[in-house]
Amino acid sequence: MIIVTGATGQLGRRIVERLLDRVPADRVGVSVRDPHRARTFADRGVRVRQGSFTDAAGLAHAFEGASQVLLVSVDAMGEECVRQHRTAIEAAVAAGARRILYTSQMGASPTSHFQACRDHAATEEALRACGVPFTSLRNGFYASSAAHFVGDAATSGRLVLPADGPVAWTAHADLAEATAAILADEGCFEGPTPPLTGGQALTFEDVAAVVTEVTGRSTRRITASDEQFRGHLVDQGVPAVTADRLVGIFAASRAGEFATVDPTLAALLGRAPVSLGTVLREHVSEG
Repeated sequence: MIIVTGATGQLGRRIVERLLDRVPADRVGVSVRDPHRARTFADRGVRVRQGSFTDAAGLAHAFEGASQVLLVSVDAMGEECVRQHRTAIEAAVAAGARRILYTSQMGASPTSHFQACRDHAATEEALRACGVPFTSLRNGFYASSAAHFVGDAATSGRLVLPADGPVAWTAHADLAEATAAILADEGCFEGPTPPLTGGQALTFEDVAAVVTEVTGRSTRRITASDEQFRGHLVDQGVPAVTADRLVGIFAASRAGEFATVDPTLAALLGRAPVSLGTVLREHVSEG
């Protein structure tokens, strides 16, 4: 039994869908906070059980019979994030899982400028100490985040963001397909994977050029200070702690934390990864 957590989220849902292309439904289980949202999986024969990283007893039931458990990282930050991940790791160990997989990030490091990457590093340390073989999926930076930062630049013609560095933007769909392949081939990676990245590392100057190409309208990259950007976010109602986290992404990119381009994802997919231009084209058309 392969258990996938967070299976109603943007990444987890796609992973389960791709996994069902590779293994029978009766070998797949999902752990979700709201089982009603996973009804389509239940209808296909997937075992659906309620589970939350804040409820160890619930996870014991959700992980029952697991041979592999994929822990999709939570949105919490700092010690709360790592505490929840430790709870899930302990539950997977107690369930007798032979392998624990975890959705980490290519920039995972205790010295990262980005809080989430420090949390990933702390979670990886917990995995190393748990006594069970693990695979840490060092995912490239989500291309959907680039689309989020682009916002309405396609119509305003202005992409106003802090100074940045190159980022190997990577599509959720590609990461989901690769994760399903890794789950279906138990043990094909031990410990952290190489960075699972898209085929290019692009700055937001490059992103503005892509938006211009996609829309046919000129989009100009304008650099704001970190303080200006943070203040704008807070003025728009973004909580200060979230604004600080977003500023950290730019500080980390300037330090080159997301710049590596690696062929591992393409090898897993058997094709070139989806380009950022494709993701942005979808974003602009939906907007």
